Amino acid sequence: MRFLDAEGRYAPSDSAAEFAAELDGVGLEDFKAWYRDMVETRAFDTECTHLQRQGQLALWVPSVGQEGCQVGLARASEPQDTIFPAYREHAVAKIRGVPLVKVAALFRGLTHGGWDVNDPANGNFRLYTLVLGAQTQHATGYALGQLLDAKHRAGDTSMEPGEAGTATGEATMVFYGDGTSSQGDANEAMVFAASYQTPEVFVVQNNRWAISVPVTRQSRTPLYRRALGFGIRSVQIDGNDPLAAYAVGRRFLRLAREGNGPGYIEALTYRIGAHTTSDDPTRYREEQELRDWERRDPIDRLEAYLREQGVEDDFFADVRAGADRDAKRIRDEILALPAPEPDSMFAHVYAEEHPRIEEQRAWLAHYEASFAGQEGAGA
Repeated sequence: MRFLDAEGRYAPSDSAAEFAAELDGVGLEDFKAWYRDMVETRAFDTECTHLQRQGQLALWVPSVGQEGCQVGLARASEPQDTIFPAYREHAVAKIRGVPLVKVAALFRGLTHGGWDVNDPANGNFRLYTLVLGAQTQHATGYALGQLLDAKHRAGDTSMEPGEAGTATGEATMVFYGDGTSSQGDANEAMVFAASYQTPEVFVVQNNRWAISVPVTRQSRTPLYRRALGFGIRSVQIDGNDPLAAYAVGRRFLRLAREGNGPGYIEALTYRIGAHTTSDDPTRYREEQELRDWERRDPIDRLEAYLREQGVEDDFFADVRAGADRDAKRIRDEILALPAPEPDSMFAHVYAEEHPRIEEQRAWLAHYEASFAGQEGAGA
């Protein structure tokens, strides 16, 4: 399902008619904001890749090429919705209010989590996880809690599965990739989501490669059809078309909030860069495949659409210049971040004091003290 073709022309597919009404009220200024979101995220992404190559980040997970579906889906969500990311949803983090410097701090090894998920300023955006598939179960458990809270508010204390119709007024959205779709965790999460009719939207960013394994080896059928087997409404979209992502995301999130159970979106996109900076995609991908997908770049497509709507050169030049300035500012902030106190690693491990934690804390304090007076002590 798409609204924009590969060249950015407004050319809805046949299946788009069902979702066209979801774009009512979305105007040119909104699309310009989406474009800015994508350009700024990519500039930040590129800067972090450079920092990792310079030894300033331990690892970096690029999202280049996947900004379209991320921006559309993030913009489709409401403030009360909760979002569980994987580890490359940088555009979603930005839109929900997480300062991008906190995303970078996580990969610099300066924080155990990255940001305070209980701070309203961070937009109900949960923490990144590199434990593939874990976030799907976290999200389903959270969505089940949303449902049970709503039932309790309505005076219903039952936990019977298969009951639809309980409006929650809020939903959960979880992101993962095509490789994770083969993890047991992801499939178990869909079992519970379907059984309890949780207010949830699963988003699979099918970027064609689970590190070095192509999606054709992951599944002999389109991934969205797997969800149909669980009894979950599902649709496959052009993931490089932010309009398609917004329209379907808005519809599915609203249905979830209204008590109509979970939905599943397969966003067909492409990982332009490496899986992470520890990966070399030239060892397993054909150059022509990469070139073909670069021509479908979501930023270029939306830019072409905006130009067709009469947006002039000055806007695009201003956005690019501003994104470059912001990326350089964030770079300076990253390099100026202080190292955490070593003792902080023991905080919040248990709710109460624990003898094993105290033993480890004492050992580290003794070890650190052994360097007293030496050059570079505590480094």
